[in-house]
Amino acid sequence: MNRQIENIRKARTSLLEQVEDLSADQFNQIPHGFQNNISWNMGHMIVVQERICYQKSGLQLFINDDFVEKFKPGSRPDGVIGVLEIVNIKQLLVTTLDQLEADYKNQIFANYNGWTSRLGTKIGNIDDGLEFLAFHEQLHAATIIAIMKMVTK
Repeated sequence: MNRQIENIRKARTSLLEQVEDLSADQFNQIPHGFQNNISWNMGHMIVVQERICYQKSGLQLFINDDFVEKFKPGSRPDGVIGVLEIVNIKQLLVTTLDQLEADYKNQIFANYNGWTSRLGTKIGNIDDGLEFLAFHEQLHAATIIAIMKMVTK
């Protein structure tokens, strides 16, 4: 098992436990000083995983184009997300990671196209991509926790 995938899995499991009792209103609330909400951050984590791993390898994403548009870098929440979509996002945080782990074991990321992140980090292969993904996830998990503190006051 890849160490980075396992770290992401542990962090996502913890995050899902922490947001378990939040209402749809709390998932959708954008506190003062923030540009997005909990649901956007969680959806964004999924989109970035798919793009870093699959798109950069020339492979088909497991999420649809509408989902990508809604949560891609540079996007913002464009309305209220309902309970069913929140449940779907929570499920995708697990199922897309399960798929990534299986695909990593099957070594399907052989044709990875290297790139440089906006932070200047050079990503040359899937292992570099997973390392960057783990860092990215930590940033958004911290944002979610900060938002959660604001919406549960």
